[in-house]
Amino acid sequence: MSKESIPDLAALVDFVERHPRLFVLTGAGVSTDCGIPDYRDARGDWKRPPPVSHQAFMGSHGVRQRYWARSLVGFRALANAHPGQAHRALAALERQSRITALVTQNVDGLHQRAGARRVIDLHGQADVVKCLRCDATMMRHALHDELSRLNPQWLALTAEVGPDGDADLDGYDFSTFVVPNCHRCHVGILKPDVVFFGDNVPRARVERAFDALEAASGVLVIGSSLMVYSGFRFARRAARDGKSLACVNLGTTRADELFALKIAAPIGPTLTALVDELERRRRGNAPERKNPAEAGF
Repeated sequence: MSKESIPDLAALVDFVERHPRLFVLTGAGVSTDCGIPDYRDARGDWKRPPPVSHQAFMGSHGVRQRYWARSLVGFRALANAHPGQAHRALAALERQSRITALVTQNVDGLHQRAGARRVIDLHGQADVVKCLRCDATMMRHALHDELSRLNPQWLALTAEVGPDGDADLDGYDFSTFVVPNCHRCHVGILKPDVVFFGDNVPRARVERAFDALEAASGVLVIGSSLMVYSGFRFARRAARDGKSLACVNLGTTRADELFALKIAAPIGPTLTALVDELERRRRGNAPERKNPAEAGF
């Protein structure tokens, strides 16, 4: 995709140059090119049944059996994913000191793997598992190794994978699937260290993100429909505070009326073209170096 075919690319470049301290908010759309599906269609509607809720997970052992069985089969899509164009471009913008904070609704950790450092994982990271009784943590791959040992018959299954690494295994009997308790306290429920639907983002994390928003000169939303309030509130606060907002997203968002600029184009190529054009302008504005002989040295 050529930069000439990206609508309003020049306007996006101008926006970034006018707002040198960007608060960037990303969603599932930045990771779709990496083989991780997104949640919603172009209208903002669910593409598939919503993920498990916090209340359902906590309230039923059967729900936890179903969750971990589907995760054992499907999580490999997240575990094997690599950063894409969008992640690399945002890391480049950070290196150029254009980003004050990158707040992501994703739990795949791909921004960090691309080299970004100013990341706030709003909903946590899916590769860590936590005991809800004693707060012990373990890496998810270690728990999956144990689940594989306890449930070897599930390893040969394949299925379509959802955005959170949840495989579509409808019709299977999960009642015999063995889910271990915490290894430290032996009774605690193990849960991915992420915010499930119906749960609340930790207050300290939200406050850190709002502090970063306050320090920013503008907001750039990328690949998020903002249908979930945990992300939408930052767009709403920015608009209330008179900050200018721009968006790159294929489809409707909850904040469309708040954006000064919205670009409906593939995210990876658009951000790559943005970085390239910013670099071209930077080089073009750099003072010309004189030949030492011509300067009289």
